[in-house]
Amino acid sequence: MSNPEITLYRLQACPFCERVVRKLEAYDLDYRSRFVEPMHSDRDVVKRISGKRTVPAMVDEATGVTMSESANIVDYLDRTYGDADETGGAA
Repeated sequence: MSNPEITLYRLQACPFCERVVRKLEAYDLDYRSRFVEPMHSDRDVVKRISGKRTVPAMVDEATGVTMSESANIVDYLDRTYGDADETGGAA
């Protein structure tokens, strides 16, 4: 089994996390899910990697990028892994 370079820190049934998961799957990217503590104050692992306790948070070891906030992560995935003709143009 390959060792994915992307790690997604997420919560079960979190709509913002699911938005990122759908984007990762749309680009057929291998990623590792790390489910974090539901209590915001217990999310020390997320705080260590992103500086915040919010999820989703993502680490992309291929590019050295660590970020949080689902909109930022989706934009990053589009810019980094998307096809030029898939991101943004009018249909």
